[in-house]
Amino acid sequence: MNDEPGTRERILETSRELFGANGYQRTSVREIAERLGLTKTAVLYHFPAKADILDALAEPLLRDLEAAVVVTGPPDPERDRWTLMENLLDVYLAHRGSLRMILRDVALFAQNSAFQRFVVAMTEANRVVSGHDPDLRERVRAAQAIAMLSDPVILLAETATESLRREVLAGVRRLFDETPGAPGAAGVAEAAGTSGVPGTPLGPGLSGTPTAPTVPTVPGAVTRRHRSGRPGAMTPEMVERARRMDADGSHTMAEIAAALGVSRATLYRYLSPPPE
Repeated sequence: MNDEPGTRERILETSRELFGANGYQRTSVREIAERLGLTKTAVLYHFPAKADILDALAEPLLRDLEAAVVVTGPPDPERDRWTLMENLLDVYLAHRGSLRMILRDVALFAQNSAFQRFVVAMTEANRVVSGHDPDLRERVRAAQAIAMLSDPVILLAETATESLRREVLAGVRRLFDETPGAPGAAGVAEAAGTSGVPGTPLGPGLSGTPTAPTVPTVPGAVTRRHRSGRPGAMTPEMVERARRMDADGSHTMAEIAAALGVSRATLYRYLSPPPE
């Protein structure tokens, strides 16, 4: 039996690569073994089932995620909100491969016992970011802000960490700044380089006026744009391309939206079947 030191770690690293590239369901234990030059039995010696590999890969992310949503010190809603979001983003950046793997096959992950830990952590994150006794608008903004932390990390996985961190946090701050009456970072833009809490840096090189995100150039894209910088409508060519990408099953909706330079809301609007 192959039990040499490092075999377990090699199995996990190769599994992470294959799950991320092909999806959990499309990757077999035999494929993992062949990539490593091992027998299937050798892999199963360390992980009796493929689900056990998923558990082991998710554990570091879940452990750090649970620590990131714990707010310590005297209650300070504004400080707590931004501290949590920065900590959460740092966890995502540190575990890019695992995050992509989980969200790519979230339906399968939902059947795993570790998923409950993920749900509990996200529920706590939303509670802190929403603030005390939030109304619907504040709860929606919290959910949007937290979602904005993960998507760029997955879609722009090759981007330098500090640059990506800076731009993600700038986008989240803009969400609060541009929401009339929203709590959070409104009015903080004058304090250049802060994260909504005086004296708390967003990250190296962040200015008080974030730049607009770069939008991919897509043939046939319309020129009318929303405030976010993304097209608010899709041409027939874009719709057809989106349908082809969705049909082949190898792209998530977030990946299709990014490739076309539109929001997921716009994409869903055009791909949803008309009412009967």
